[in-house]
Amino acid sequence: MSTEIKCPNCAHTFPIEEVMAEEYKKDLREKMVTFTKQKEDEFAKKQNEFQALQKQQELAFEQQQKKQAAAYEQKLSEEKKQLQTVLEESLRKSIATDFENKLQILDNANKENEEKLKSARAKELDFLKKEQAMKQKEEEMELQLQRKLQEQRADMTEQIRKQEAEKNSIKETEHQLRVKELEKQLDDQKKLAEEMKRKAEQGSMQLQGEVQELILEELLRNAFPFDLVSEVGKGVRGADCVHHVRNQFGQECGKIIYESKRTKDFSMEWIEKLKKDMRSMGVDVAVIVTQTYPKGMDCFGEKDGVWICSFDEVKAVSYILRDGIVKLFSASKSQENRGDKMHMLYDYLTSNEFSEQWKAIREGFMSMKLSIQRERDAMEKLWKAREKQLEKVLLNAAHIRGSIEGIAGTDSIQLSLTDDEDDPLLLE
Repeated sequence: MSTEIKCPNCAHTFPIEEVMAEEYKKDLREKMVTFTKQKEDEFAKKQNEFQALQKQQELAFEQQQKKQAAAYEQKLSEEKKQLQTVLEESLRKSIATDFENKLQILDNANKENEEKLKSARAKELDFLKKEQAMKQKEEEMELQLQRKLQEQRADMTEQIRKQEAEKNSIKETEHQLRVKELEKQLDDQKKLAEEMKRKAEQGSMQLQGEVQELILEELLRNAFPFDLVSEVGKGVRGADCVHHVRNQFGQECGKIIYESKRTKDFSMEWIEKLKKDMRSMGVDVAVIVTQTYPKGMDCFGEKDGVWICSFDEVKAVSYILRDGIVKLFSASKSQENRGDKMHMLYDYLTSNEFSEQWKAIREGFMSMKLSIQRERDAMEKLWKAREKQLEKVLLNAAHIRGSIEGIAGTDSIQLSLTDDEDDPLLLE
């Protein structure tokens, strides 16, 4: 139960316990302040003592550090001196060892050089011996080769002459073959041109036949420019064209009629029709130019008195038939006035004209003979010079071969100057 008291001034009432608590707190505060001040003074005193002690310890530590540093420096100096001494001793020993090693290496190199020099001198001596032996062998081989060349020179000369003759013959043959080849190519080109012309001018059968007739007439006119080739007009009974054969004197020797056909099948009626035309026109030979042959024929020939050939063969067939007609005409003419001709021939042979002509022929013959003889002498001289040049080439080639074989030994080396592997002079 609390006891309250009243303030005499303000008449405020409050418990007594509060008043006592305030006094007690005040007393405690004073004691606390006193105790705190006391402790602060003690702490300051102790702190001063600690700082003084710390200063003394620092001074003592500095002195001790100075003593230790001096001792360490002295010890370090002594160790440096000892290490320098050891290093100098080690360096002296290392230099001495290196010098001894270099001396040993130089001594070994000197010995090795002396051995190499001895070996090189021995090899040089061996090489000189081999070179001397090789020279002796080369001289022996050259002597043997000279003997062999001397023995085979005549045969080689004859062989070269034969080869030159064969080469000239081969060149002439090749030239002729080349000419024939060019002629064949020209004929093939003509055939190709004619074939292309025929294909380009495809049209009606009548137009194709007319074109072949025109080509046939043109071919005959070009082949026999001194003969007369006449065209049979359209609607006129007879063959397509008539060939009037003439000899070198312009005399008409006979006639050949040509019938041109350009169909895929051959008709036997053509032969009968052309035979009737032969009788009506009074000609000697009749020819059918066709693309297809009758049965039993595969090239030009005669059938029932009429010649049949292709357009490619018509030129050759016309030459043969024309030559026969001319020869037959000449034979028949030679039988006319035979006696008079013999007298005329005798008079001509004994005349001054014939004598002068024969003399001119003989002079021309002798001039050609002398010219040929001069050319032959010049060629013989040229061949002799070439034989000497060839002998010189073969001799030099033999020297080279001997030198190479002396170096190569038993190795096989091909040194032939010709394509023949059995060359008696250059291969063994």
